[in-house]
Formats: sequence, C-alpha cells, structure tokens
Amino acid sequence: MKHFSFLNKQQILSYTKIRRFETKLGERVRCISLGSNVEEALQQPSIKFVVFGIAEDIGVKANGGIGGTHTAWSAFLSSFLNTQSNDFLDGSEILMLGNFDFHSLEEVIEKNAEKADEKLDAYRHAVNTIDEAVEQLMHIITQNKKMPIVIGGGHNNSYPCIKGAAKGWHKAGVLELAQINAINLDAHADYRPMEGRHSGNGFRYADEDGYLEKYCVIGL
Repeated sequence: MKHFSFLNKQQILSYTKIRRFETKLGERVRCISLGSNVEEALQQPSIKFVVFGIAEDIGVKANGGIGGTHTAWSAFLSSFLNTQSNDFLDGSEILMLGNFDFHSLEEVIEKNAEKADEKLDAYRHAVNTIDEAVEQLMHIITQNKKMPIVIGGGHNNSYPCIKGAAKGWHKAGVLELAQINAINLDAHADYRPMEGRHSGNGFRYADEDGYLEKYCVIGL
C-alpha cells in the first residue's frame, strides 16, 4: 500500500521495555510476517483487533489549524506496548499493522505553494488522497470482520474511516446497509460545510454521502 509502513517485531520490541517477571503487550502483539500480506494476516481467527496509525496533520492545516496530530502514533506506541499483558487483554489478539505517513505530500505543498490561499487549497486537495488510502485499508479490515483501531491524524480521517468500515461490514454481511452510527467525544462537531476536505467536516461528508446513520457528539 502506498504511503504505508508495516511494523515488524523488532520495531515493536524497540518500543517495549522488557522487565523480569512481567509480560508487556509489546511482547505478545502480532505483526505482519515477512513475505505475508494484510489479507493473509487477517485470516487468522485469533486476531480480533487491528491497530494502525495515521501520521499526518494535513487535514488540520487544511482547516486553518495548528499541526501536531502526526506525532500521536509514536507516542501511542511507547505507552500502549508497555502496558502489562493481562487476563482481559492478552495482546495476542491484536495485530499491530503499522502506519500511514503522508509527509511527502506535505513537503510538496510547502515547497510549491506560495500564497496562503494556494496552500490551503493544496492541503484540501491532498486530503482526498489521504481519504482514498485510509478508506481502502478500513474496507479490507472490516470485510474480514476484524475491529479496526486508528491512532493519530486529524479528524478529517473520520470520513474515510466511517466510509470504509460501513462498506466493509456491509460486504461481510454484518450490516444490511452500508451505514454505521458514530459517537464523537470532542469539543467540536466537525460538521462544517462541504467546502473541500479538512479536519472540520469529516462527519458532514460521511452523512451527506449516506454512510453515517446516527451521529452523537459528547463534550461539545
């Protein structure tokens, strides 16, 4: 997949602080084995959750905001992988897939766009590329009846996540219609006008395109 880097066991263990008499999630989680692919890995019946990151803040900047959401994935790995394996969450049921990195898109924009309006339009155009990539992966995960967990990126990613999951679970026969409900725990509804894709209108696009059935905002 373009713009995607798969995690290997060595990378996972580099985030994991091994201690005697303890077992960390980082020692138990699964990853894509060498020579395998996503579809093959998702066929494992023991896998219930698929975790991947989106290291980007293009959608935030396309909304006139301040970047920084690209750092969430790395911070998450350092914390999550050092959680102790336990009876409720062993770790072996989790596939740590890897992360999207759209830094190359941002570099092109920063290098070539001169005026503020031109840069804003370029960022919003780039979000369409992010949408396509994230939707495709979400579709693959959910059509195999696995639960995706997405870390990082702007709230622009709510749209491809909802769209990809709705279509995937519909294809798998889990849903009669390609529609899902969403609870958004945030200070913003992210339901701004459809003026071009950015972090402030992901749920609006999902609703208008028919993939969002019921929508609830908590913490507005």
